[in-house]
Amino acid sequence: MNLYVEMGISEKVYDYGEKAIKKLEDRFAVIDKIAEYNQAKVLAAMQKNKVSAVCFAATTGYGYDDVGRDNLERVYADVFHTEAALVRPQITCGTHALTVALSANLLPGDELLSPVGLPYDTLQEVIGIRQSPCSLAEYGVSYRQVDLLDDGTFDYDGIRAAINEKTKLITIQRSKGYATRPTFSVAQIGELIAFCKSIKPDVLVMVDNCYGEFVETIEPSDVGADMVVGSLIKNPGGGLAPIGGYICGTSACVSRCAFRLSAPGLGQEVGANLGLMPSLYQGFFLAPTVVASAEKGAIFAANLYEPLGFRCVPNATESRHDIIQAVELGSEEGMIAFCKGIQAAAPVDSFATPLPWEMPGYNDKVIMAAGAFVQGSSIELSADGPIRPPYAVYFQGGLTWHHAKHGILLSLQKMIDAGLVKL
Repeated sequence: MNLYVEMGISEKVYDYGEKAIKKLEDRFAVIDKIAEYNQAKVLAAMQKNKVSAVCFAATTGYGYDDVGRDNLERVYADVFHTEAALVRPQITCGTHALTVALSANLLPGDELLSPVGLPYDTLQEVIGIRQSPCSLAEYGVSYRQVDLLDDGTFDYDGIRAAINEKTKLITIQRSKGYATRPTFSVAQIGELIAFCKSIKPDVLVMVDNCYGEFVETIEPSDVGADMVVGSLIKNPGGGLAPIGGYICGTSACVSRCAFRLSAPGLGQEVGANLGLMPSLYQGFFLAPTVVASAEKGAIFAANLYEPLGFRCVPNATESRHDIIQAVELGSEEGMIAFCKGIQAAAPVDSFATPLPWEMPGYNDKVIMAAGAFVQGSSIELSADGPIRPPYAVYFQGGLTWHHAKHGILLSLQKMIDAGLVKL
């Protein structure tokens, strides 16, 4: 306790947190069991594919015959139960991975459908919802969306009406992004996929899996998704991957993605690993337990802030399907104070002060707090959000549960210090 006080957390805030933790023991035990299952799943895939020290060798240039790279993709395919996988450091972020998957599998005259409302901010320019050079719209791909119903569920009648002869690919965003809607469970996603394919059996379905990997024992690829897509500096990188993204899915879809990422005729044959294989393998191995720590932190955050009158999505008792905790703080000042606490709790750049600023790919100013070993790593302790009503901050990450706990306590302390909340 004394060390917490020395690091800026009052005894009153610490005790408030301890009372919340006491009530969460049973939920944390369930999370640990899910992590145990997913750990065994990853271990089994690595053993099946005979991961060895040879897989960690660095390659440069074209990257021909890269044993470690090719084997890592087999490991990912086995864990996600797909025919193929593309796992590359040349994929710069989650938005890039999604762009590759979409542009590879949509042609001029095709239509993209989102049956879950507006996609995440950075994907809107990719699609062409907000005008941008090289968007899908510029290349003749049209877009249609069906908003969620007021209760956050799927508008099945609207989806049925929206699917037509041009509908080639359906994109489903698993996590909430910068919205305060529920994150979808894998079971819900499976029901939506089955419904869409009952109307048009040959339609492709891509799931943006960012922030959701390893939160459950199954993934969207287990319930009919043709592609699941994500970033290695989120859940599956385990905090060790310094860059990269993945696309797991059918051989036909993944093959096209590889051609789009590199060049027609080259595909998966090229792409050197540049010495990153140890981090990518070990990060994936650690990911189930790292994700469990982050999920505990998110639940802890909801159980601290909701009793103080702040709307939390998910709320303090709801089941969870990603690592993100949205807290509606009601003002820009609240977002800044919260993010100051997260930044002050970081192992890197703890002395910095986060402020809202213009960021590429976003339509509003965004505040981001992240003192991370890997820049922008959302599996590390971080918080961010657009400066717009309802002034929600999106907290995620924590490589260890104890660090996530420390960050949330310090965020609350900063809110109290700013006079924005009282215990």
